Amino acid sequence: MPYKSINELPKQVKDNLPKHAQEIYKEAYNSAWDEYKESKDRKGDVSREEISHKVAWSAVKNVYEKNDKDNWVKK
Repeated sequence: MPYKSINELPKQVKDNLPKHAQEIYKEAYNSAWDEYKESKDRKGDVSREEISHKVAWSAVKNVYEKNDKDNWVKK
């Protein structure tokens, strides 16, 4: 289900990503949730939730990367 605020994001996201990256994650997740509503729009038997999380992580990785200390930093 879509997230109304970054406070609702999964613990793994909130505990690891900076605030701006969390905002990117939330917006990308919500957009994918709407875009992949119909199962015919998804490949295989991937769930709507699973594809939304994949899209969200991909969006974050377009802007952020992990540094040598395993922290997420802007590219």
